[in-house]
Amino acid sequence: MKLNYQTSAKTWTEALPIGNGRLGAMIFGGVELERLQLNEDTLWSGSPKDFNNPEAKKYLPEIRKLIFEGKYEEADHIAKNMMGPYTQSYLPFGDLLIKFAHDGNEKNFRRSLDLQDGIARVQYDIDDVTYTREMFSSFEDQVIVIHLRANKPGKINFTAKLESLLQTVIEKSNEELILRGICPENVDPGYFRDNENPIIYEQEGNGNSLTFEGRLAVQKDGGVSYLDDEGLTVLNATTVTLFFSAATSFNGFDKSPRKEGKDPSVTVMKHLYEAKKSTFETLRETHIKDYRSLFDRVELDLGPSLVTNEIMTDQWIEQYGASDPKLVELLFHFGRYLMITSSRPGTQPANLQGIWNDMIQPPWSSNYTLNINAQMNYWPVETCNLAECHQPFLNYIEELAHNGEKTVQTNYGLRGWTAHHNADIWRQSAPVGAYGHGDPVWTIWPMAGAWLSQHLWEHFAFSRDKQFLRNKAYPIMKKAALFCMDWLIEDEKGYLVTAPSTSPEHKFVTEDGKMAAVSMATTMDLSLIWDLFTSCIEATKELNNDIEFRQELEEKRSKLFPLQVGQYGQLQEWYKDWDDQELNHRHVSHLFGVFPGRQFTEKETPELFKAAKHSLMRRGDEGTGWSLAWKISLWARFKDGNRALGLITNLLQLVTDENSTNYQRGGVYSNLFDAHPPFQIDGNFGFVAGVAELLLQSHTKEIHLLPALPDAWPNGHVRGLRARGGFEIALQWENKKLKQVEIHSLQGERCVLKTDVNVEVKVGEKVVEIEKIGYGAISFATVAGVYYTILPIKAATV
Repeated sequence: MKLNYQTSAKTWTEALPIGNGRLGAMIFGGVELERLQLNEDTLWSGSPKDFNNPEAKKYLPEIRKLIFEGKYEEADHIAKNMMGPYTQSYLPFGDLLIKFAHDGNEKNFRRSLDLQDGIARVQYDIDDVTYTREMFSSFEDQVIVIHLRANKPGKINFTAKLESLLQTVIEKSNEELILRGICPENVDPGYFRDNENPIIYEQEGNGNSLTFEGRLAVQKDGGVSYLDDEGLTVLNATTVTLFFSAATSFNGFDKSPRKEGKDPSVTVMKHLYEAKKSTFETLRETHIKDYRSLFDRVELDLGPSLVTNEIMTDQWIEQYGASDPKLVELLFHFGRYLMITSSRPGTQPANLQGIWNDMIQPPWSSNYTLNINAQMNYWPVETCNLAECHQPFLNYIEELAHNGEKTVQTNYGLRGWTAHHNADIWRQSAPVGAYGHGDPVWTIWPMAGAWLSQHLWEHFAFSRDKQFLRNKAYPIMKKAALFCMDWLIEDEKGYLVTAPSTSPEHKFVTEDGKMAAVSMATTMDLSLIWDLFTSCIEATKELNNDIEFRQELEEKRSKLFPLQVGQYGQLQEWYKDWDDQELNHRHVSHLFGVFPGRQFTEKETPELFKAAKHSLMRRGDEGTGWSLAWKISLWARFKDGNRALGLITNLLQLVTDENSTNYQRGGVYSNLFDAHPPFQIDGNFGFVAGVAELLLQSHTKEIHLLPALPDAWPNGHVRGLRARGGFEIALQWENKKLKQVEIHSLQGERCVLKTDVNVEVKVGEKVVEIEKIGYGAISFATVAGVYYTILPIKAATV
């Protein structure tokens, strides 16, 4: 449950993350110079703007005509006229630098991140003095806490200062160090650092961007402290607690951060002064209690470690990788830790890097990439019992839908709402691409509304909260479906197709050898629409409403262009059997219907299910970090745990070059951050979802236990995973045989359990009556709040 290191971090991807959903820091752990690289989740460039493109509407008929005539390259070219501006960028707040005055050489250095209490620690000896640091970001108290301790009195001496790459000033007041700044009005997207000349990011435009403030305060035992031009100095102390509080003027996605913004000073001082009233011990206890209320919900044991002595995490990755089940567990728990520390009620949702970023021009603006990455961030929250952490994303979808209605009306003249490839804190919903400079292969994709709606339905499917479905989820889903209804047009055979249509970030090769992106009726489009229509149909049945709309959905769903099996036995990615631009492309968009969707199953759609599996085999087992994570869940749905473990092996490879952009080789950095490369947090979250999917599945309206258990994990247990229908599950297995299952019914729904083993169901000592319903499944009634024990009557291989 710990990440351990014998040296301080030399690069950002060696530093250790802490966070409370809003305030984040990367801790380097230097002996002479400690660096905490700081983030605040609302610190973005820009302000609310009209990003829609009224010119797009007039090009839509022309593009569709070219597509139906088979002139795909020309359609690509014309489609550039439908784009809007790029999204804005998530920005680094600054650095807290603590320069220590040590006499002597350090020894016995240890740096760690404890996942069980959410605290980062640094410890070392200088001569006969042991120095210890404990650092955490408290959700309850909304401050970052740095506690310094020496085991001998009067030995702590340091100067702390705040710095930023943004336009800032440093002030001193009331024994506090204050950093105040202004965000850039616009930051063009960039992929690499350009921190040498921060002046190029000076304020532009109308001065409507965010302002921000951070404050550093101190409590100490012994010694003296003072402020001067060097910063905050502490001399001859024995223990010191530093408090850092930060905020911005952000007051909503649709409000001017200057004219209608919050005063960040009010927020900062409130949290800082409240925290200073408490002792470090109280702050620490409050933080641990809050954090563990989420983290302790899930336990996982995949077997004994191959390591007999303590080993540093970077060495563990390099020497053992996925062959050690305990390292697999550590990566699983680290992903849950990242979710808890980057997405909490009231915060922004986790972006492409969670809440951690040190660049003014981060990769892909560290925005919300909606053709896979933002959704992947939230795949594990329901299955891994972190539904509260889903709330920021669900709220984001609701606000994005507000802007998405305007986009649909302006760009397409249609009903409903949608969004496209990228979004930001201002909820940009229009196609990005700097008005024609982007590539249609990723910009011309109006399907984000359909995909995002799946998260609303999944939250209901797991919680069975009909009030949420009625008041929040269904209205948003319905409007997304209205857009899809209007977006669909008939082809020459009377089938409903989408046009223009792309398979995100992947091009096809036409019969004459040319490459293009824009066509019609890609498999992903149709699968997303099928999923959305199906969820809306089921929602109307749950709510007993909108019968006429349900009938319209059923009719249009039945007329969707039928998905095809191609010449290689693969599920076609496009409506024609074109060859791939890149056979091993990182995106597997056409397999959405397998995972995270539910359209293709072995029982209901065997031919398409088989073709989808063949497509995945053709894609291969290499790829970026997040691509490997997606494939783990896909192989879990195909019930091939050993193939999934092979992908876990590829993912648990050490990447040492943080500037690498080799998209064919993902992995993890030494701090376990996912390497796209560069760093993207979606691979961490996707991995967690994949491991859960190997152990438990419920997408077919029945709970399937150990559907894809790898041979390398013959013994183990898991507790706290959740299944659709409102069930929480603990299960234990030995020699790949189910030993015992406990099912906690949260809502009193009927439980359908898929099992090839004869079982009995008990409440206490009482045996519950079960109904065998064929194809290896049983059904039994449950009562809310009651635990049911499932015991195999005789052992059998699961």
